[in-house]
Amino acid sequence: MNTTVAIILCAVLGFVVSALLGIVLVPWLHKLKFGQTILDIGPSWHKKKQGTPTMGGIMFIIATIAALLAVTLTDYFLGGHLVQGADLSGANANTKLWGGILMALGFAIIGFADDYIKVVKKRNLGLTEKQKTAAQLLVAVAYLASLHIANGTYMYIPFLGNIPLHPIVYYLFGIIVIYAATNAVNFTDGIDGLCGSVTMLAGACGGYLIWNWYPGKVMMGDTGSMFLGGMVVALAYSLDCPIILVPVGIIYVIEGGSVVIQRTYFKITKHKTGTGKRIFKMTPIHHGLEMSGWKETKIVFVFSAITILGGALGALLMYFG
Repeated sequence: MNTTVAIILCAVLGFVVSALLGIVLVPWLHKLKFGQTILDIGPSWHKKKQGTPTMGGIMFIIATIAALLAVTLTDYFLGGHLVQGADLSGANANTKLWGGILMALGFAIIGFADDYIKVVKKRNLGLTEKQKTAAQLLVAVAYLASLHIANGTYMYIPFLGNIPLHPIVYYLFGIIVIYAATNAVNFTDGIDGLCGSVTMLAGACGGYLIWNWYPGKVMMGDTGSMFLGGMVVALAYSLDCPIILVPVGIIYVIEGGSVVIQRTYFKITKHKTGTGKRIFKMTPIHHGLEMSGWKETKIVFVFSAITILGGALGALLMYFG
């Protein structure tokens, strides 16, 4: 199967399956009363979203896997290769493909547990930070170990080529990248249409946005945002170039960075003066912009435009580098 045909087919299938799933899933989540709980620390106008069904990420999770399986099986029975001239039966390719999917599903399960505790057990904060961190690190290490066994320990850097890494450096760097990226994607999920738009795993996320675009009829929840975080990381590692996440995921860097800066500055000023101070009105930064008068749709549009520029820069770096 031609690579372009495979990509288009996967995107179309993902979009259709995700969009159609919403017809069944959204009313079902309503019936189960799996509604989002809006915390008091957020913008006051978000209270109108109280009760909006969460865990909507199930839509694009199922759609992504269904589209991938359909295209892979079709290609297999046609006797072709998704990437012409390459053998996808090798350990390296299989690990990147299925190992990446399993990692994303692992993060989705962590997110689902967090969502379940929030909406069913009525514990607003879900899993504790220690519980979530421990689970995320376990998934990250398992994924890195699979890549290590199949592919060795190196990283591709544009203009420099494949750079060998000491195993300790490889694991430490990988853990930091995976942990930071998945949580940054999670931070980005805070207003209707934002996380789905700036991530846009074309097809499945597009179908989901039909239901999540402002005013959203469903939210992806940590189930969805953690899965997207895992998929973004898997795509970067499929290129052997995790640092490509900096330009391509520039919004994640900004969102996650705003949280780290805010918390660090608050702790430092509280230690020195006894009263913590803040740099931003609120974090993640999209909430700070809301507090400054930006509408949700404007934030989504601007952040998506920035993501397009970052994605173009990333593509140019990979092509010319």
